[in-house]
Parts: sequence; C-alpha cells; structure tokens
Amino acid sequence: MARLLPSTSSAEGDASPRVIGLDDDAADDLLSALSSATARRILAALHEDPANAAALADAVDTSLQNVQYHLGRLEDAGAVEVVDTVYSEKGREMKVYAPSDRPLVVVAADREGTTGVMSALRRLLGAVGVVAVASLLVQWLVAGFPFVGQTGGATESADATTMEAARVADDAATAAGLPPGLLFFLGGLSVLLVWSVVWYLRRD
Repeated sequence: MARLLPSTSSAEGDASPRVIGLDDDAADDLLSALSSATARRILAALHEDPANAAALADAVDTSLQNVQYHLGRLEDAGAVEVVDTVYSEKGREMKVYAPSDRPLVVVAADREGTTGVMSALRRLLGAVGVVAVASLLVQWLVAGFPFVGQTGGATESADATTMEAARVADDAATAAGLPPGLLFFLGGLSVLLVWSVVWYLRRD
C-alpha cells in the first residue's frame, strides 16, 4: 500500500486564466500533447481523480512507459502538474499528477491580442463575483422583507422602497419558477455575456 506524504506542491496556485495564442510556441506544445488519444484519456482520468503514473496505466489500459511519456508532454505543455508525492511498498518515490488549476484558453490571436483577452477575462471573472454577491443580497431581501421592522418617518419610506423592490423581484422570480437570487444571477450573466461579445467585436 502506498503511503501518502505531505504535498510537494505550493499551497497557493495562480488561478488566473492562462491565455495562449495559436501562433505561440506554447500552443504547439499543448496541441501536440493533446493530439494523442491516450494523452486525452490520461487527462480525462486526472480530472476524475489525481493519480500517479502506475494508477493511470491501469485506468487507461496502457503501459507505464507510455503513461510517463504522455505525462511529461502534458506537464511541459502546462496541462497537468505534480501535486503530491507517494512511496510504493518498495520505497520508490512516485509523483501524483492532477490537472493544472489555471483555466486554459486558446485564442486565434498574437501575443498582444492574448494579453488583451487575459485582461478581459480577469475583468469578467471579477464582474461575475460582484453579480454573485448582489444575487445573494437580492435573495436575502426577498426572503427577509416580511420581517423588516416598521418604524416612523424616513425609515418607513426606505423600508417601503426596499420591500417594494423585493416584491417586484419576487413576482418576477415566481413567474419564471426560479429563486429570485438565481434569476438575478442569470440575468447578470446574460448582461456580462452581451458585454463580452460587444467588446470582442469592437476589438476586431
């Protein structure tokens, strides 16, 4: 039985998107590594569960040498990475592989264009986070507005406005058959998608 050792990988990875242009050398490495059906099966198996080369050889029904060859190419291309180390019963050190934790995007653009795409993706991911937080707020308002305290003066007016907005969101959600927070989130994603398309068309 193999004994798991402490992880040899960094605790904090760079989760920002990795954008590769088709004319980039990195694209050649990636496409070449993925051109093999065996390599694609290995990568699919790693997406199911991190594993060492011996376990992958059993999973994809090929030789250990073949798996090691493809793992080396996938690692050079940045598609997989070593996340742990284990020892076999014979005391042999074995690397545990997993897919790279950075989203990978291949675009038909030069180096300058890929920089722009990466910047846009980072902004888009940030905007999705803002929409997610706003969706939680909408869900909280809709679920909590019946319990908003009733006070006098300006507070009553503010509470009435908040309650009315929550009722409108609740009515729309009821009509769509979805929770109001989810409905708001989907609407926000639609707006971001339209913005992304407009940005891409104007960039060209």
